[in-house]
Amino acid sequence: MKRRFATLLGSLAIVLMGCTAMERSMTHDEPLENTYWKLTRAGDVAAEAVDNQREAHFVLHAEESRVAGSTGCNRLAGSYQLENESLSFGPLVTTRMACLQGGETEQAFLSALEAAATWQIEGQALTLSDESGAAVANFEAVHLY
Repeated sequence: MKRRFATLLGSLAIVLMGCTAMERSMTHDEPLENTYWKLTRAGDVAAEAVDNQREAHFVLHAEESRVAGSTGCNRLAGSYQLENESLSFGPLVTTRMACLQGGETEQAFLSALEAAATWQIEGQALTLSDESGAAVANFEAVHLY
């Protein structure tokens, strides 16, 4: 009897592990709005974390149609317009801090936001593209809690 129970328990553990692995492999798309999007690439520039600076990112706040984030050096804020797969950013303002590192990322990031025309999410990856369909920036969703 104990042997059957042990065998049954072992089989159940294997099934549960398989279900957990299957659940992890089935990804859902993150929402565009109200998600922290960490920059991974802007144009030809790979985003790199710099000590004592925020990582480059943005969050689209749906209720106010406002964008807020960081260029990796300076804070950014402004408005955005979203309609289906179209996304554009209104005038963006940034702080004017001088950073010894990260200037290349900042410029590429701001240029990408200015050129953005469409968006696409696959799982936890966001791609912004320009009018011609060329990718201008890539992001990954970060869960803060």
